[in-house]
Amino acid sequence: MRYRNVLLASTVAAFLGGTAYANDGLLELQENPELWPMALGNYSGQRYSKLDQINRDNVGDLAVHWQFSTGVLRGHEGGPLYVGGDRIYIHTPFPNKVFALDIEDGRMIWTYEPDQDPLVIPVMCCDTVNRGPAYADGKLFLNQADGTVIALDAETGELLWSAENADPSIGESGTMSPLVVNDKVIVGISGGEYGVRAHLTAYNTETGEMEWRGYSQGPDEEVLLDPETALMMGEPIGDKDLGVTTWPEGEWELGGGAPWGWLTYDPELNLVYYGTGNPGTWNPAQRAIDGEPADNLWSIAVIARDADSGEVAWVYQKVPFDEWDYDGVNENVLLDVEIDGEERKVLNIIDRTGFAFLIDRENGVPISIEKFAPETNWASHYDMETGRPEVVAEYSTFQQGTDVNTTGICPTAMGAKNMQPSSYSHDTGLIYAGINRICMDYEPYEVDYTAGQPYVGATLTMMPAPEEAGGHGGLGSFIAWDPVKAETVWEIDELFAVWSGALTTAGKVAFYGTLEGYIKAVDVETGEQLWQFKTPSGIIGNVNTFEHEGRQYVGVLSGVGGWAGIGLAAGLTDAEEGLGAVGVFASLSDYTNLGGVLTIFALPE
Repeated sequence: MRYRNVLLASTVAAFLGGTAYANDGLLELQENPELWPMALGNYSGQRYSKLDQINRDNVGDLAVHWQFSTGVLRGHEGGPLYVGGDRIYIHTPFPNKVFALDIEDGRMIWTYEPDQDPLVIPVMCCDTVNRGPAYADGKLFLNQADGTVIALDAETGELLWSAENADPSIGESGTMSPLVVNDKVIVGISGGEYGVRAHLTAYNTETGEMEWRGYSQGPDEEVLLDPETALMMGEPIGDKDLGVTTWPEGEWELGGGAPWGWLTYDPELNLVYYGTGNPGTWNPAQRAIDGEPADNLWSIAVIARDADSGEVAWVYQKVPFDEWDYDGVNENVLLDVEIDGEERKVLNIIDRTGFAFLIDRENGVPISIEKFAPETNWASHYDMETGRPEVVAEYSTFQQGTDVNTTGICPTAMGAKNMQPSSYSHDTGLIYAGINRICMDYEPYEVDYTAGQPYVGATLTMMPAPEEAGGHGGLGSFIAWDPVKAETVWEIDELFAVWSGALTTAGKVAFYGTLEGYIKAVDVETGEQLWQFKTPSGIIGNVNTFEHEGRQYVGVLSGVGGWAGIGLAAGLTDAEEGLGAVGVFASLSDYTNLGGVLTIFALPE
């Protein structure tokens, strides 16, 4: 196998055109290893840094350089951005404060706090998290909890424009980190558990005016899909309005499909890649047609859209007729790899389903689909001719029936991996990811829709993956995955699910955080632990790195919460609350507590 950096060729191609866009600067910034200009590090979502001042020989000497308390107690996802100069940018969960901090000592240069109605909090299903701002052309773009997208002057923190992207009164909210592409800032919404009809929207970076909006279901013209040209499994879709006809009467209008995860972008193809979430109610019987399973398109799908028009280029549905809440929002990491002697443009997904997908990113055809979580039992395998899973009847909540408790399903609705982003090492060609080793009992029930109220229709109980099925007694692991061979290279067992974003560097180190609050460094080749440090709270944020005036820093936000930590974050105690998370993570309170803190590490001078 041979692997190379997809970024340089994309950058050169992008600059051959004559039009200047906001992301021209981002293409330059992502080539500078001293910077961390995007939530995922670069357009490809690889979360790899070429910095090697901190390496596997000296990472054991890493020490705290400074810390900063955000003053906010809920779950802190995302991580610090650094685009050069004297400051880094961080954010918080609701009320979505944004801070510009002096990179040397953490002094606040400016602070922005939006004026938001706290009534949005009850419709944020899984904590009041936010995955962070985007930067381009001297501006920061933030997707607020209340669904308002704003642009701030990165120098002063001044509000430049705002746009209403979601309506909390019907259950819509904002948690996604936007992405700037060409002259547009692109962003989705949350709210799949509230029967929303979700969308991905592009706004003009200068004015805030809407440029395009593509829905996750509905008529083709509103999905921005031409069935004669858009591909599925490498062929034109052909049939019209599948976003309507694959649902029972009117259910598509409550069909969820929220794109709340991550966006990646290929400048050569000018395609934006993202995943859609669950199809509305968790009771599959209410989404069947005449008592038979229906695909509920375009939920739980990977969608590639033209960045300028929003038109769908191709789509691949990972889970037709979802029965387990396997949201398809995990990051699509763009790679250029050699397969069977041929250079291929692919994307890799370590997915909620327990399967890892390697997909041709030019046409959406799967190349390989294999289990990375050995306990996965809801499907035996995927049929590579059709791209569809072979569902195991014993674990089919639809076949078992409404008001029937289907037991021992693996993985849980949290997925074998949630949205915490993985990292791709240019040195090993491996993907590094935090995963969940959790299974569930799942009982669907009939639910009525009321705007702004949960539209779930299922009761869940979660438990550790059984040891006889490959579990280790704990709730999580950190793995190294070979995306071409489709196999796990090594695995580190963890007490709790690993809910942080991973980082790999040219120093041959992989970093990740744990729910107890440890940030850890391991050898990328062997998985040997090289260093750890206990931060003030559990880590659900992403580990990022950057360099200023010749010194490399590693930064991470701690602050327990999110779905895994919702019991702590929201003060819940009933085991079935938090959609089943409270019970399985009940002991987390023995190890950590609430509180947002940014910790910056460096080697001693």
